[in-house]
Amino acid sequence: MSKRKPYTRELPKDWWMKQIFYTKYMLREGSSILITFYSLILAWGLLRLSQGEVAFNAWLEALHNPFAILLHLVALVFALYHTVTWFSLAPKAVDLWVKGKRLDDKVIVSGHYAAFIVVTVLCLLIITL
Repeated sequence: MSKRKPYTRELPKDWWMKQIFYTKYMLREGSSILITFYSLILAWGLLRLSQGEVAFNAWLEALHNPFAILLHLVALVFALYHTVTWFSLAPKAVDLWVKGKRLDDKVIVSGHYAAFIVVTVLCLLIITL
């Protein structure tokens, strides 16, 4: 075995803030923790719903806390950010060919947004019925 010390490159703690690409990447990846926490809150609501009306109403009452409302707003912003970044990556993952020509990236991204809007409207219609 060699007694040489391996080279370890020193990185400042704010390395990811020096380039916008890395900043966006770290925000996206770091926000997944918040999205996971939000998903657990929704799963907790399903558990409460299975326990009866009183338990579910208590869960709903807990969500009237200003901290819970702020958490929902921040989670919404990050979920929309995840959606936008995911849809922008779609052309790299989907290789569609129509009549021997590769489909334009803008068409793929537009199709994702159109499907997103249709599904959202359908969900809102189902909820309001």
